[in-house]
Amino acid sequence: MDLPSSAGKKSVTVKRILRAAASVFSESGFSGARVDEIAKRAGVNKAMIYYHIGDKEKLYAEVISNVIGNTAEMIAGKIKDIRNPEEKLRVCIRTFARNIDDNPQVAPVMMREVAAGGKHLPEVVARDIFRIVSMLSGVLKEGVEKGIFIETVPFVIYLMVVGAMITYKTSAPIRARYSWLPASVRRLDDRISGNIAAEIEELILRAVTK
Repeated sequence: MDLPSSAGKKSVTVKRILRAAASVFSESGFSGARVDEIAKRAGVNKAMIYYHIGDKEKLYAEVISNVIGNTAEMIAGKIKDIRNPEEKLRVCIRTFARNIDDNPQVAPVMMREVAAGGKHLPEVVARDIFRIVSMLSGVLKEGVEKGIFIETVPFVIYLMVVGAMITYKTSAPIRARYSWLPASVRRLDDRISGNIAAEIEELILRAVTK
């Protein structure tokens, strides 16, 4: 059975299931998540989940790939007609930031996967990630060829961008919890797209620009 994303537009029921699944996986991780709980939150029975998507593994893959795969598609579409490597790099960063903001449950899920050494990371998601890395590599290579960027390791740049964003997003409850933290830290926006993404853009560009 193929995942729903391969069939085009998702039904309202599938979207509801995926939203519920994203919340449960975010809270409990793959191992702790229960299909019964996902079904309860989605307002469907387990049979509906298995019919529309499949077992827990396929549901988990769909939740993450729904975001990472969509990010890859958006980046590809947005940078294809841009000629300036610096602007391409900015677009890559902004697109990732926006998608993390729009799908906040994915950040803790990915943090759990990193901590677990990718134990449950679906292959489709790994392929989506390396598609993004490949596009980023192309942007950086173009910048080097045009004499704008220095030689770097694209995967490290990817980790600098995404690692900063995911860590920032998942740190929001910690920043809110402790009153003794400096006001400048506690006042930081929970959203990444905007000032935080702009800050990351500038830091990355300083790191790669001649």
